[in-house]
Amino acid sequence: MRLQVETLTVHPARPFAISRATTAEKTVVLVRIGRGVGEAAAYSSHGDTLEGVLAFLKQAEGVLGDDPFDLEGLEQRLHRLAAGHTSAKNAILTALYDHIGQELGVPLYRLLGLSGEAVPTSYTIGLGTPEEMVRDLEAHPEFSVYKIKVGVPGDLELLRELRRHTDKPFRVDANGGWRPKEAVRKIREMADLGVVLVEQPVPPDDLEGLAYVTRHSPIPVIADESVHTSADLPALVGRVDGINIKLAKSGGLREALRMIHIARAFHLRVMLGCMVETSVGITAAAHIASLVDDVDLDGAYLLADDPFEGAWIQAGRIHLPQRPGLGVIPRAAETPKNP
Repeated sequence: MRLQVETLTVHPARPFAISRATTAEKTVVLVRIGRGVGEAAAYSSHGDTLEGVLAFLKQAEGVLGDDPFDLEGLEQRLHRLAAGHTSAKNAILTALYDHIGQELGVPLYRLLGLSGEAVPTSYTIGLGTPEEMVRDLEAHPEFSVYKIKVGVPGDLELLRELRRHTDKPFRVDANGGWRPKEAVRKIREMADLGVVLVEQPVPPDDLEGLAYVTRHSPIPVIADESVHTSADLPALVGRVDGINIKLAKSGGLREALRMIHIARAFHLRVMLGCMVETSVGITAAAHIASLVDDVDLDGAYLLADDPFEGAWIQAGRIHLPQRPGLGVIPRAAETPKNP
């Protein structure tokens, strides 16, 4: 099998700010194998870089083999090649799933034996001035739940201002921006403002801090940056209420499915999240969205220049294309981003 690689730079409709960084543009890597395409959106907070993705993909071509259906064998060969590089591994395996689905003439969700029903997704409001965040909220009234980025000084005041403009539930994501006692204090106040869930309240390596916050929080605490693959799950059992799985940090659909099953065995809540990425990456994740409790797959929806047509959001729900494989095609110039 041959592997083709290209880079693509995309832009959020407005700079996307979280507690540790602001994204005005994002360069992703597209991987094509046979008829399939996959996307690597480098997970920078875990040391995953664009340069590292490209270097790994160059090495990976030597272990692809000739059988696109040998996903188990390929996954093992990729892991033996190098640890980490999860976004690149995700791109390779996604491209093969897409290729297989197209060869068999079935959408990916059917290939996996899953439901293709449309499921609700949150809409993410990045950090900004109160006026910017309110405008963002009011421009997207079709969503049933909003995810608000927090973890900075003044975030409670921002949340109070947003609450004045909607009665819909909020999820908040601190991206590790709080200290444990600060997190508990703020979460208790935020719960009174209609916040129903909090992601990554403290830094990723502070597992005891996570446990402290979970013990004292009136709402579920979800680990995101603290969990990448199934190997991270045992240390989190009893310390959090749930986990956020992203294909770019797990290494692909196969590992994401493992994580879902393991999390269920430990009665953990499961969220399916994303990076800032195109409809290639978002659609791959959307094919397994029926398996989780909370969906946050608006990464492509936030873009001003997504060049692909795949899964789309309508009335706050993410819908799957019925074309074979991922069902992603290049977007025609006249095609609206979200029909």
